[in-house]
Amino acid sequence: QVQLVESGGGLVQAGGSLRLSCAGSGRTFSVSAMGWFRQAPGKEREFVAVVRWSGGSTYYAGSVKDRFTISRDNAKNTVYLQMNSLKPEDTAVYYCAATGEMLWIPVALTTPTSYDYWGQGTQVTVSS
Repeated sequence: QVQLVESGGGLVQAGGSLRLSCAGSGRTFSVSAMGWFRQAPGKEREFVAVVRWSGGSTYYAGSVKDRFTISRDNAKNTVYLQMNSLKPEDTAVYYCAATGEMLWIPVALTTPTSYDYWGQGTQVTVSS
C-alpha cells in the first residue's frame, strides 16, 4: 500500500500562486508516476498534470500548461504542483495520485482509473 498526503491548499486571489505538496509513504518503490487531478463542485474529476518518477518526464492538461509546474523529489517521496497565474476556474479540490504503471504513455495517465492510490485532497479557492 501507498499512502499519499496533500498539503498547501488555501484561498488566493486571481493572479496569485500556490504550491501543493504530496508526500508518499509505504511501498513507494512501486510507484512509477504521480499525478494531480482536481474536482470542482458538480463536475467530474479532471486531469491536471503527471510526472514520471524515473527521469522526471511531465505532461500537462492544456488548461494549465504554461501556468502550472509539476516536479518531484525522489529522496523525499514527494511531488509538487506549483500553480501560478491562478484563475477563479482553477477553484477545486486537488488530489494527488500514484500509479505503478510502468509504460510511460502520458495520454493514458490522464484518466483517474489509471491510478492505484489517492490522497484525501486539498481545497484550492481562487477569488476574483
